[in-house]
Amino acid sequence: MTDIDLSEYTRDGDGSRRLRGYLARPDGEGPWPGVVVLHEVFGVDEEMRRHADRLAGLGYLALLPDLYSDGGMLRCVARTMRAVSTGHGRAFTDISAARSWLLAQPDCTGRIGVVGFCMGGGFAIAAAPDFDAAAPNYGLMPPDLAAAVRGTCPTVASYAARDRMLRGAAPRLERALNAEGVPNDVKEYPEAGHSFMNVGPARPAALRVVLRAMGTGPHPESAADAWRRIEAFFGEHLGSERTDGEPYGGGGVPL
Repeated sequence: MTDIDLSEYTRDGDGSRRLRGYLARPDGEGPWPGVVVLHEVFGVDEEMRRHADRLAGLGYLALLPDLYSDGGMLRCVARTMRAVSTGHGRAFTDISAARSWLLAQPDCTGRIGVVGFCMGGGFAIAAAPDFDAAAPNYGLMPPDLAAAVRGTCPTVASYAARDRMLRGAAPRLERALNAEGVPNDVKEYPEAGHSFMNVGPARPAALRVVLRAMGTGPHPESAADAWRRIEAFFGEHLGSERTDGEPYGGGGVPL
C-alpha cells in the first residue's frame, strides 16, 4: 500500500496540476482487474484507505485518487460537489486520470471498475459509462438520472432506508437502470443509515455525534452483505468478457 503521484495523467500532463492517489495492491503476482475508488466528502482518510485495502484483498488493483489534491479539502470541496451535481469539472478529469494510470500498468488486466461512497458514489454513477462495472454506495443522484445511466456499465448499488439525504434513491436508480436494460443489483438496507459501510471511529468524536444524529454510521451486518454483493458482481463483470467479446461501456479492453 503506497501513495503515488498521478499528475502526469491529468489532462494538462505537464505537472501544473497535482493529483495524488493511494494504491492498494493485492498479494502475489498479477495481472489483476483494476478499480478506481472514489472517496466521501471527507477526502482520503482512514476509512477510504480501508475500503481500498479491502478491494485489494479481493484481488483488485485499487487506486484511490485524492480529488482534493490541488488545493486541499477546504478549498476543493465546494468545487467538487458542484462537479458531481453538474456532471462535469476537474473531478471527472481526475477520475479519468486514475483510470488511465491503471490501464497503463502491466499488472492490470485492462478491465476497470469504479467504486464510490457518498459523494464518490455520485461520481461512480456519473462516470460509470467509462468503466466496465460500477458500485455506487449511497451515491447522490445526478440531476438527469436517465441521461447519466444511458449506455452505462453493469451496476451494483447499495443504499440505506434510514438515510435521510437519499430517501427513495434505490428504487429510482433501479428503475432508471432497468429502463436502459443495464444489468444491475440495487439493494436498500432497512436497518442502515448513510455511510453504513464505514467501520469507524475514523472521524473526530464531536463529528461522530453529529453524524449519528443524522442517521449516519456503521451497520456491520448490512455492510457485510453489501461487500458480498460487490465481490460477486465484480467477479462476474470484471473477471470475464461479454459474449460479444467487447467491454461494457468502453471502459477497458477484452481479456
